[in-house]
Amino acid sequence: MADTWLIVGLGNPGPRYEATRHNVGQMVIDELADRRNEGFKVHKAGARIAEGWLRPGGPKLVLAKPNTFMNVSGGPVANLAKFFDIPAERVVVVHDELDIPFDTLKLKTGGGHGGHNGVRDVAKALGTPEFPRVRVGIGRPPGRQDPADWVLDAFGQTERKTLPILVSDAADAVELLVDEGLVAAQQRWHAPRA
Repeated sequence: MADTWLIVGLGNPGPRYEATRHNVGQMVIDELADRRNEGFKVHKAGARIAEGWLRPGGPKLVLAKPNTFMNVSGGPVANLAKFFDIPAERVVVVHDELDIPFDTLKLKTGGGHGGHNGVRDVAKALGTPEFPRVRVGIGRPPGRQDPADWVLDAFGQTERKTLPILVSDAADAVELLVDEGLVAAQQRWHAPRA
């Protein structure tokens, strides 16, 4: 199916991690499913998925949240890509990014994993790093806090006020990327905010 896209939100499973910075990718997947009034079902590939359309008559979206922990996300992603016969260039990975300030989005295809173990594992499982990514900025921890602890913390009180807008913007970015391509999405989301 030439017009099917796999949109994956990286994160950790279970209620303990739901509201953490590391799970912002899955929050974006939830937003995309909500927009389509689609619920999630368990898939044998090791993920929960929801299927819908970008718009009536538009590309099909397979929205996925791996049931594995972040660092071993690759298996479910590769299994879903194989099951739905979707090439890496139409596997969009949405994930948190320490090196981007909170409330900022960056999009790219390919390149390194920047120390993100989930992205590293997906690239290894797909056999290529050449897949589109929507990187949702969570910023670096203050002071000397360990980044590993920072990503597993819930968003702070001030951040939580802006978080719904950030998640909605990231969902918009995914939709634009699928609809008009990476360059159009980059031009929209990399421009300074007014």
